[in-house]
Amino acid sequence: MRKYLNYFLSGFLIVAPIGLTAYILFAVLRWLDELFAGLSFDIPGLGLLVAVLLITAVGFVAKSFLVRPFLIITERLLHRTPLVSIIYSSLKDLFDAFVGDNQKFNRPVLVRLNAADQVFKMGFVTQPTMGAITRDDLLAVYFPHSYNFSGELVLVPIENVTYLELPSSEIMKFIVSGGVSRLG
Repeated sequence: MRKYLNYFLSGFLIVAPIGLTAYILFAVLRWLDELFAGLSFDIPGLGLLVAVLLITAVGFVAKSFLVRPFLIITERLLHRTPLVSIIYSSLKDLFDAFVGDNQKFNRPVLVRLNAADQVFKMGFVTQPTMGAITRDDLLAVYFPHSYNFSGELVLVPIENVTYLELPSSEIMKFIVSGGVSRLG
């Protein structure tokens, strides 16, 4: 019986991640198809294609010098509207941190948590100096949580930080996976 339980667990560890990934992708594709159901075509994945094309078209138009002033005005309005400004600026900063020209998680580091112990934590430098609070000896490091879309910001002494010569995407994957995925 124990042998069959081990077979089941081995199979589960293979099937569960593949099945959940397939289910999530299927659910997103179905949602996009339903979103664009008014097109009266019954082609699976058409919603995804239309969404990608629309987002690409918006990006193309946004890069136009004629549209740029309108985007700036709209962004200013969003930043000045109470409550909306908190939501919009938080989301914009989050997306800018991962994608685009102003990526923030591009400097992976290894931080020694205290001088007495040999305990280290991986994170990303988000501010190289804390001069704004008159602490030039500190820098801001963001530590993502494993298996979660959250993290914590910690101000640490510069001498406790070692910059890593590894791609940020590998470090993020390593941290989010709880150290299960391989580095390098």
